[in-house]
Amino acid sequence: MPVETSLTPLTDEQRAIVETARAFAATELAPHAADWDARAHFEPSLVAKLGGLGFLGMLLPEAHDGLGLDTLTYLLALEEIAVADASAAVMMSVHNSLPTQMLLRWGTPEQQRRFLAPMARGELLGAFCLSEPDSGSDAASLRTQAVRDGDGWRLTGTKAWVTQGTHAGVLLCMARTDTPEARRGAKGISTFILTPDLPGFGVGKKEDKLGLRASPTVQIVLDDCRVPGDRLLGQEGQGFIYAMQSLDHGRLGIAAQAIGIARAAFEAAVAYAAERRQFGQPIRDFQALQFKLADMAARIASARALLHATAAAKDRGEPITRFGSMCKLLASETAMWVTTQAVQVFGGYGYVKEYPVERYFRDAKVTEIYEGTSEVQRVVIARELYAD
Repeated sequence: MPVETSLTPLTDEQRAIVETARAFAATELAPHAADWDARAHFEPSLVAKLGGLGFLGMLLPEAHDGLGLDTLTYLLALEEIAVADASAAVMMSVHNSLPTQMLLRWGTPEQQRRFLAPMARGELLGAFCLSEPDSGSDAASLRTQAVRDGDGWRLTGTKAWVTQGTHAGVLLCMARTDTPEARRGAKGISTFILTPDLPGFGVGKKEDKLGLRASPTVQIVLDDCRVPGDRLLGQEGQGFIYAMQSLDHGRLGIAAQAIGIARAAFEAAVAYAAERRQFGQPIRDFQALQFKLADMAARIASARALLHATAAAKDRGEPITRFGSMCKLLASETAMWVTTQAVQVFGGYGYVKEYPVERYFRDAKVTEIYEGTSEVQRVVIARELYAD
């Protein structure tokens, strides 16, 4: 495929980044992705390798050892990683979009100095702890409690669905700083910077998942976890706002991941339709298959065009809540639809693990769920239609 996957012509720098990401994906990810998936194996060496390329600090300023790139360039690279291995892509997406951006935007100079450069270099992997076993789409109902303890805090509770929580060196955790007697809803939630060395910090259940099996998803258990006072991020009571604003950006990363998954399935289907023969001719010659491939191509291009336009708006400083949700909704449902069609193109072979499209199909499903379900995205979009 040509380097230009965007309707907007790429700059020389963007082309170089895409080529670097594509080469890395071809040599370091594609040969191993199926095996890592089968074994549910997270490959820790990828963190240092991606960090060495600058891909874990793409949006961080050079002052923090980042590349200082724009959002579109980051998303172009992320799509290339996702084509080869969606699990590696979600690791890169969560790290770049959530903890690093929260620290960059709301962290103190000392917090930034301590964490951002090591995160950009791949020495520390970031994670995001918002959801809980009984608090998913209704994130503001979370119950993890933070209680003042001298000049610090003690956190008690369980966080759920924490991507790469087994290997994260810094975790942004939302907890209640109001009291059970005086609940303040979303305004009673603050954000804390956790590290695994804190007393009372533990990694709990690892989920056995349908897809993204090479990306560990775990519970984080906080048992009277002692957190120093300088680990509060920003202002007390503003943590939920920080999380929601960060998810606006994070949804762009998930959209790029979904487009990469869809593109991988589409490219596999195009190649297979040219090779597979039935009734004496390649199946690509049958109009039913041609229409299916055409629809796949059109949906991927549409999702990508919206994503890239939204990235450009973000880089101009414009609000993107509505369009960010549209990107995530359209790209994730495109990924699910395209991978379903790819399995159909392969027929019986699409249903077996010898061919990659069943993995793409499994990986696609979660993009409709995490960082806000499709139903939540529709709520956000509808609410934004009436916002002044």
